[in-house]
Amino acid sequence: MDTELIKIILAFVVLINPFSALGLFLSITNGCTTQDRKRVAQIACLTVLITICFFTLLGESLLKLLGISVGSFQVAGGVLVFLIAINMMNGGGNPVKPNEDEVEVNSSLTASAVVPLAIPMMIGPGGISTVIIYSSQVNGAFEVGTILVAGLCISMFCYLSLMAAGRISRFLGDTGLNILSRIMGMLLAAVAVEILVSGLRTIFPDLLN
Repeated sequence: MDTELIKIILAFVVLINPFSALGLFLSITNGCTTQDRKRVAQIACLTVLITICFFTLLGESLLKLLGISVGSFQVAGGVLVFLIAINMMNGGGNPVKPNEDEVEVNSSLTASAVVPLAIPMMIGPGGISTVIIYSSQVNGAFEVGTILVAGLCISMFCYLSLMAAGRISRFLGDTGLNILSRIMGMLLAAVAVEILVSGLRTIFPDLLN
């Protein structure tokens, strides 16, 4: 497997972190049949994939439309992702994602699968920023395809995680999920530094060379 693809997949895993959405998924699907749980998981993960594809293909165009340079967005995105990572390492979860106790679950399973489960619980501002940053760094259809394949892989991983939500929660427990979140935060901090340095290098090419 291509190393760049692995890098992007790992970045998506630690940032999207489907394990953080397990509690909300179980709450939304409480008392539902297996078929309904499967449908909610499918819709949520399809929404994640569509969001990744949309911002991969149109993210850079949106930046140009708003007059924002890629370097500036990389620096801002790197800072945002780093703040998310710090909060995760401190056991506070993702600050730009809602707490599962604070979200209002829509009576419609389909609507709840999209909002709040997929957006912003699974892919929020940090995830969208990372997608735009990666898409702005690629050249050619092959590299764009690499991001799309990574998006497909993380969407499938999210689906499998949601379908196994009950077993994962029972196996890891609150303590295990908290430890996992802190580990994800450490990995995410490294991703954030890479994004930040890349942005600074773009803005100040002579400073970091």
